Amino acid sequence: MPVLVGTSGWQYRDWRGVLYPERVPLRLWLEHYAEHFVTVENNGAFYRLPGREVFAAWRERLPAGFTMAVKASRFLTHVKRLRDPAEPVERLAAASAGLGDRLGPFLLQLPPTLRADPVVLAECLDRFPDGARVAVEPRHESWWTEEVRAVLTERDAALCWADRKGRPVTPLWRTASWGYLRLHEGRATPTPRYGDAALRSWCRRIDQTWPRAADCYVYCNNDPGGAAVRDALRFAELMRGLGREVPGAVPPSV
Repeated sequence: MPVLVGTSGWQYRDWRGVLYPERVPLRLWLEHYAEHFVTVENNGAFYRLPGREVFAAWRERLPAGFTMAVKASRFLTHVKRLRDPAEPVERLAAASAGLGDRLGPFLLQLPPTLRADPVVLAECLDRFPDGARVAVEPRHESWWTEEVRAVLTERDAALCWADRKGRPVTPLWRTASWGYLRLHEGRATPTPRYGDAALRSWCRRIDQTWPRAADCYVYCNNDPGGAAVRDALRFAELMRGLGREVPGAVPPSV
């Protein structure tokens, strides 16, 4: 199975001249994005969860085989702080179901102030529909326990590997049959680009951790100045150099 490489979001005005030619209007950016990548992480859903009809409209604009990961609403992760998850998870799942076969994993990015509560996490994960893939990105060090690891592993939920400044900010646990990596900020110039050394290290970690039968999702979240686009394309190139299948990731001719 492939390593799916994309970016966290697609509507950044400073990507004109990097990914989007001047002649392409903003309303067609998603279609243009899908000509170059086969996956995207929808970060906008975190700030305001769209209705099912919006997700369905996105599905109609995306080609077969494209995958959209959906970041869970901040109402679930930051307001409710995973508690009483039934209604917000049901609403998230019902809305994003409009994507149909284009729906990828859900991402739960937890607040940096939220301390570990394995019981609450388990209750939240258990509310997702059967077969849903859920990645969890904790950001408080109290989460790095064997109890938390077991909660994730028992549910085939992926610990989201995360990077800042070229270094892992999470343990490199494999808790699921599939993987999820977010690259937030590199140390190369111009900021916040990633250099080859950092990208190669992440490629090796993926190659050494997941067998070729596993799906791995990789999203560059360092969007300023088009850094995410350039780094996603370079990551894909380096991953292919290890003999891994990486669909899409086609450089634009801008």
